Amino acid sequence: MSTETPTERREAAATRRRWVTLAEVLAVAGVLIAALTLWSNWSERSADNAEKASARASEARKDQRFEIRAVAAENGDSLMLLRDEKHEIVDATVVFPTALGVGRKDALTDQIQRSWFEKALLKATDGGADDQAGRLPVFITVNYTDGDATRSASGIYDVIWQTKAGVFPFGRSLKLQGLRVRQRGGSQAKLDAIWAKEKPAA
Repeated sequence: MSTETPTERREAAATRRRWVTLAEVLAVAGVLIAALTLWSNWSERSADNAEKASARASEARKDQRFEIRAVAAENGDSLMLLRDEKHEIVDATVVFPTALGVGRKDALTDQIQRSWFEKALLKATDGGADDQAGRLPVFITVNYTDGDATRSASGIYDVIWQTKAGVFPFGRSLKLQGLRVRQRGGSQAKLDAIWAKEKPAA
């Protein structure tokens, strides 16, 4: 026979209920902590995967891109378009300012030839000093290989040139010194606007 009074029994029952409630709270807290841990791990993995995917995509775009570059060749008679180890040049075209009166040229040997525009440029700069240096904006399009695909790169570039006084009776001579990018992409209208604004004073 129990010696507990009704009051003691009620207090004992209340204590047991408190322990049950505390255990339930701890169990729920454990579930929440586990869920938060799982979510944090999943979020970190997702962010890491997204960062890796972005890096791979960026690297793929970088590998696909072809930078149009050229160096002076043949003692300044031409500019040689440069290839790189990942891409081969299929063909290239060069477009000149309309006012220069030079038609579109195909760089079949990967070269921009001085002879294409020498007379026109010397005429455009005639009347000034014999020894001059300047830039001729041109619009270049290059088709190149990227694995099994053929891609295209284009932009407005400055042909760096220099004129020198020639030995009579040959007059001035023109030499090509290099190629510099002005902008990616472009159009004939943009090219003509640049030339109209920046052409050397005759």
